[in-house]
Amino acid sequence: MILAAGRGERMRPLTDHTPKPLLEAGGRALIFRHLDRLAAAGFGHVVVNHAHLGARIEAAVGDGSRWGLRVLYSAESEALETAGGIRQALPLIASPAFAVVNGDVFSTYDYSLLAAAATNLSRTGMQAHLILVDNPAHHQRGDFCLDGGRVREAGKPMLTFSGMGAYRAEMFEPLVPGEKRALAPLLREQIAQDRVSGEHFPGLWTDVGTPARLAELDARLRKEPRQ
Repeated sequence: MILAAGRGERMRPLTDHTPKPLLEAGGRALIFRHLDRLAAAGFGHVVVNHAHLGARIEAAVGDGSRWGLRVLYSAESEALETAGGIRQALPLIASPAFAVVNGDVFSTYDYSLLAAAATNLSRTGMQAHLILVDNPAHHQRGDFCLDGGRVREAGKPMLTFSGMGAYRAEMFEPLVPGEKRALAPLLREQIAQDRVSGEHFPGLWTDVGTPARLAELDARLRKEPRQ
């Protein structure tokens, strides 16, 4: 699943007329880069949720056939936040475990590892597997830490949740479809029960949350287009 429903307030005025996932870096829309990597990693079925200017996302991506993917859409009248959006999309995802990526991040992380992580959740009994990255300048306190492959709420070093992860559907099934729900409280419940695994990705990752960070990524990708 690609999360693409956010309004992108910090990106205004760029997002007044263009949904954030369609903003370009290095001459290519952010969501297209996700679809490139998901297809290369062997995924075949992708669900995209949307709210703000969602029709433009559907028009740009279509049915996914140009990537060799089957793309379905979970439309939200207003953004339901991360957990709410995932819960709403569960009937379209139709899998006991699945990968999720934020539409407004860029990374060189290998998405085939996300596919493996989703498969492993059923085997290990974990509810989630999170990809953590080094803390960026705008989020130096971090979110979680790793302890022997398990995610903890406190410890050293603290790392930042990348917006990439794998989850079991049963973690979201108790939620009411259509309600706004954040992901962090659900994760903390599962972390407290030692049911969230994770890994540290030290490579290139950017939260494309402001025009300045988008411009920085754009310049980097134009200089190094193979990334």
